[in-house]
Parts: sequence; structure tokens; C-alpha cells
Amino acid sequence: MKIIIYGANETGSIIATEFFEDHDIIVIDSDPSRLEKFNNLDLATIVGEASNINVLKEAGIKDADVFIACTCLDEANIVACLMAKQLSNAQTACFVSKKECRNSLSIVKESMQKDGALHIDYVIWPEKLLVGEIFRIVTVPDAVNVEDFASGRAKLLEYRIKENSMLLDKCLKDTPFNDETLVVGIKREDELFVPKGDDKFLLNDKAIFMGTAEGLDITASQFFVEEKNPLKNVAIIGGGTVGFELAKSLEKTPIKTKLIEKDYKRCEFLSEQLKKTLILNSDGTNLELLNEERIGECDVTISVTDSDEKNLLCSLLVKQLGVKRVITRVGQMATASLFEHVGVDVAVSAKKAALNEIKNRIVDYKEGLLATVEMGLAEILEINIPSSFEDKVLMDLTLPKRAVIAIIQRGSRVIIPKGQTLIRGNDSLIIFTKTEDAESIRGYFNKLCG
Repeated sequence: MKIIIYGANETGSIIATEFFEDHDIIVIDSDPSRLEKFNNLDLATIVGEASNINVLKEAGIKDADVFIACTCLDEANIVACLMAKQLSNAQTACFVSKKECRNSLSIVKESMQKDGALHIDYVIWPEKLLVGEIFRIVTVPDAVNVEDFASGRAKLLEYRIKENSMLLDKCLKDTPFNDETLVVGIKREDELFVPKGDDKFLLNDKAIFMGTAEGLDITASQFFVEEKNPLKNVAIIGGGTVGFELAKSLEKTPIKTKLIEKDYKRCEFLSEQLKKTLILNSDGTNLELLNEERIGECDVTISVTDSDEKNLLCSLLVKQLGVKRVITRVGQMATASLFEHVGVDVAVSAKKAALNEIKNRIVDYKEGLLATVEMGLAEILEINIPSSFEDKVLMDLTLPKRAVIAIIQRGSRVIIPKGQTLIRGNDSLIIFTKTEDAESIRGYFNKLCG
């Protein structure tokens, strides 16, 4: 696949580094010094502006499969994408940082599609993607990751095994999970595996569960919710785009929210826009304020300033004050695991969220790929069984690699299968497997259903 990236900033670098080994990458930027970082990678660079038709032609836009504009200027990205669409059939992805641009482009895209005119295929607002990820994590007690399937009737939840966990050092086969819950994966250090009955839950493991929404609620209440009371209060440190959008989402829930922002003018804006959120004009590292506002008693604190160093400091401070869960934004994806090693419960990244969007929906899109888990180490696949398929007992399948058929959708029903469950024509199977094994699993079912 030929991919042209406009913007050699950090976002462009992450995208290029992710895909250059398997795809033909060309990076365009007006600053030659920013392109020097790619000298050791097997890709091409061009100095110039992608809004210039001659630069796009030099890059070979006519033969491009994907064009991604990710400079720091929304307007430049928009113009470049429209120019690329004018000159080619490439899929276009436009990064934006302003809500107004995103909303306007959505309206324009809808009207252009009706008229058959040119449009931008994907508008990517990384901060909004991050807000959605944090919101899902906050609203599910103690989970470090949440994914929905089957219109919310089935879920994937991920929990960390702590010192006081009832599951610590227990074998999977000896753990009495309800019939609507399956353990599909365990992440240990930097390795992920599909567990067997004799595998144990060890300290700091991330246990990955799939099942019905009701079944996972029961599992959470039995094994992971330390307090039986529901989530009551949240503190957000940082009132930028992410903090503001997150507080706005939380105002739709019964959760009481405090937001700490050091810029007074920004606090005035936040106070006008947020009707249920308490706005505090201060620095998130102000220990006196944190004590006065009893931040240590919050169920969750989320630090989402634009500084990794400040987010880490704020997170460690509130952790020392007694906050039960700390969620922290990281700017650099590589630092996420470091943050979690020093005490942060969940580290999240807008760039990672954007990269996953590009990977799953545009560049490495695969029919039937529902989601990736743990930085791409595992995949959730959807396999549709043809109507002509003859009934087959699940335990009779001889899968070539370790995988878990976690959910069967049969019409409006969601089934958590057991060994004796029948797979029938028109079923939709949702399967958890390691990414390196996904193609083998797809191939097996293609042959089985062929």
C-alpha cells in the first residue's frame, strides 16, 4: 500500500514508524530539518507543502492508496486532503485539533456525499478519541480497558491483579466465574497469552475478560470492586480540550466532578460551559489545595494536562493522598508502561488512540476485525458463519492456534459458548486471539465454511 503522510511532527513520525516496514511511505514537510529523523528508515521524504499540486504530483499522489494530513494546522490539513482527493482516489484522513473544524467537516462531508462531490473520508480528532476511552474506563469500576460488542450486550473488560485481589495466585480452573464470563487473555509484563486452566493470576497481571454485560457486572462486583458503593466523585486535573470534553460527558451521569485548571481565563470559559462541574482555579500540584478539596477521597482522579512531567507528578501526589484510581494522559506512547510501573493505574494516549483508528479503519483494515487489545498484541475477530453451514459442536473444532470463541451472536441472542455449544449457520462468532495468530484463525474458518 502506498501511503503519503503530510506532517513530520511527532504524530507523523509515529504513523510512519508504525507502517514503513510493510508499506510504501512518503513523508512531506516544509521544514527539511524535521525530515532528517527519517534518514535511517526505508521511506521517501519530500520538502514542500502538500497544498501545492506540484508537490503532490512529485509524491505520486495519483497512485496513492492513503493520504494522511497530520500537521499542527487544521486548515492546512483540510486543504491538503481536498487537493489529494481532487488528484486521486486515495482514502484521505484529516487530523484536526479544533471541535469546530471537526463539526464543520462532518456537515460538509454529509452534503458532499449526497451531491457526489469530493469529500474527506476520515476526520480524526485524537483528543475526542481519548475522551471516549477515558470515559469508558471511568464508568466501569476498576477496569483498565473496556470494549463493547453486540450493541453493548457483550463486553471486553480488562483488570489488573492487585495485592489484595481474590484472584492472586489462583489457577484459572479453580476460580468460580459465572457462566456468562470467560477469561480470554492475560498480559504479563510485555507478553500476552491465551490462558489454560492451569495458568495462575500473578501480581500486576492484566486479566482480560469477555462475556455478557450482565455477567461481567457480576464478575466485577465479586472480584474487582473493592467498595460496594457506586462511583460517586471524580477529579480532573487540566481544563484543556480533553478535560473539558470529559467533564461535559461526566455531567450526563450522576458522578460529581471537580476540575482543576491553573489558567483563570480558561476557568471562566469552563464555568460558563459546565453547569454541574465545580471549577477550581489552581495548579494540580498545589498540595494545599488538594488537601482542602479532599481530592484524596475521590474515587478517581484523571490528570490530562499537556505535560507528561506534570501529569506524572500530579498523579503521584494524589495517589499518596489516597485516591483509589489514577488515570493519566501521556503524550509519548513509549512512556505509558513506565507510568504504570511507578504507580499510575491507567496510562492513556491521544496519539495511540489516533494510531489505532488509522490502523484499524484505514491502513490495516481487515474484514471482521472488531478491535485490537494491549497496543496491538491481540485482536478481536468477527467470523460470520454462512447459512449453509452444518451444525458443529464447538469442542470438535481443531483451531490451529490458541484462541477463544468468546461470544456467539444468534439473531438477537448473545450466547457465551461452552464445549457442547453448537455452532450453526448464520451465527456470528466473536473470537479473541493473539495478533500473530489471527490470520491462521481466519484461514481455518474460511476453509471450514468454504
